[in-house]
Amino acid sequence: MLPAVLIEAFSSRPGASNGAAVVALDRPVADIWMQSTAASLRQSETAFLLQRQGNWLLRWFTPTCEVPLCGHATLASLLALHHWGHLRVGETIRLFSRSGALEVGMDASVPGLGHLQLPRGRLESAPCPPALNRLLRRHLRCDAMAFWSSPLGYRVALLPEEAPLTGMASPAAELPEDLRQGLVLMQGLGAADAGAAAVPRVGGRPADYRLRFFAPGLGIEEDPVTGSAHALVASYWMERLGRDQVVGWQCSDR
Repeated sequence: MLPAVLIEAFSSRPGASNGAAVVALDRPVADIWMQSTAASLRQSETAFLLQRQGNWLLRWFTPTCEVPLCGHATLASLLALHHWGHLRVGETIRLFSRSGALEVGMDASVPGLGHLQLPRGRLESAPCPPALNRLLRRHLRCDAMAFWSSPLGYRVALLPEEAPLTGMASPAAELPEDLRQGLVLMQGLGAADAGAAAVPRVGGRPADYRLRFFAPGLGIEEDPVTGSAHALVASYWMERLGRDQVVGWQCSDR
């Protein structure tokens, strides 16, 4: 019997944020076993940890496929390692993944709080697919202001600040094939959002941008909180706003 836990990452309360399963392996197993286990657990991602020569190896699977990077399941993994007694408070280690070595640790200042570093993403400017603009006009009455592809396979569209992204019905079923592996819709927060009670604050600071993430091609209609998406777009917002830190808000239903 293998240890496994379900953790809601990026949240300080139950029933919020994004659920991930974490499974601790005692030996290498076949990919098909990990995929079938992830499908059975039915979380947006399941993380598999294996210790080899003093290092922890990490892989992530959605219910339908393996993914190259996952933020919330990485956070869940470090919390699971702490729960199982493999990671002490104040200790920092590296988890080795297909996206490189990811530094994670348990904070000493707040009980139960962990931190992680994800690799900086790279946006590659591209023409916006006409099918996406048609979809945006139907749902939001706007066109994309800019569009990018990325090495992760995600596509990213920048929307006008006034587009009603938060209340938009999920367009996942309508996405064309070339957008189904991951579509980030994001926008800056404008004057109308200033001081709004619905805009979250992190560390006392209001959010600088918001996004939603759809990936039906990965078996995820809409991901509630997507660390890899924020790692991909944060550099864009830092440059645009002239800051060395930004706060992102994923305005999903969780």
